[in-house]
Amino acid sequence: MDRIGVVVNPIAGMGGRVGLKGTDGKVEEARELGAEPRAPGRAREALEALYERRPELSVYAAGGKMGEDPAREAGYDPVVVYEPGRGETTAADTRAAVEAFVERGVDLVVFVGGDGTAVDVAEAVGDTGTPVLGVPAGVKVYSSVFGVTPRDAGRIAASFDAVEHREINDIDEEAYRQGEVRSELRAVVSVPVAQELQSSKQLGGGSVDALARGVAEEVEPGTTYVFGPGGTVGAIAEELGIDPSPLGVDVWRDGELLVRDGSEAEILAAIAEPTVIVVSPIGGQGFVFGRGNHQISPAVIERASAIEIVASERKIEDVGVLRVDTDDEEVNEALRGWTQVRTGRFTTRMMKVV
Repeated sequence: MDRIGVVVNPIAGMGGRVGLKGTDGKVEEARELGAEPRAPGRAREALEALYERRPELSVYAAGGKMGEDPAREAGYDPVVVYEPGRGETTAADTRAAVEAFVERGVDLVVFVGGDGTAVDVAEAVGDTGTPVLGVPAGVKVYSSVFGVTPRDAGRIAASFDAVEHREINDIDEEAYRQGEVRSELRAVVSVPVAQELQSSKQLGGGSVDALARGVAEEVEPGTTYVFGPGGTVGAIAEELGIDPSPLGVDVWRDGELLVRDGSEAEILAAIAEPTVIVVSPIGGQGFVFGRGNHQISPAVIERASAIEIVASERKIEDVGVLRVDTDDEEVNEALRGWTQVRTGRFTTRMMKVV
């Protein structure tokens, strides 16, 4: 591989920590709520990992924050082949940049964003067969074309020697905000073969009634509970008499729902010592933090006195290992290692967080 194209969706993931569950049509609202760009830093992290291994690569990029800036910060001198207009970048900018990369015969398109960005990249690549690789930066990352972490994506780009077909899935963000997941296969693209690629998000799962009863029976008076998104944790909340936000984060203490579908700031304002975070890994991927629950930020995690991971035995068998990707490497490292996962009313299992 000699030439890569780099395109960044600068607004990807901005809605996560402020509780918007996506940024489609919500950029101004996200900014008003205090959201900050997430994608540029993750782009730089991936490109630094690439530069450490392949500093001689020819890098083509979209202008400014869409690729040029993070590429220069990583050490490259990119050739700018597309300049976005002033104001917010759009899906059309992403497609135009990728089309310019393909015209110049790049060996790989590296894009930074979420599933929506992946759909735009696939549309621009078309049937050319040009391989693509995603750096995860969106709130929703359901597709199997992304590296597990930004640095993983950089390492994959530096060393791959074969490609395979993988799926791009996207969901309806408006339905997602209402608590409903509508996933749709949008494209199949060529992606480098690597172990550090995440799997497609699996939506199915078995009964967790016994697990939910077990956790609910053991809640401690005076303890604040932060309940992450998903059906498994939602079953626990329902056992406690809470009407949970299925895809949001709720805060509960002593029978009172303090925050429903909260942002990072709302969660931090509501929690007090002691605090327990209750989360479940994403089926098929194993992410505990960093996918779909950005509101549970490093700051929230550091305030917690305990983290309880819950999952059915079936889900545990599917994921194999647990993963974290919080944007804070010190927090990631503190979370890594062996941990106990609650799998039933009385049963637990040791799992490794990597």
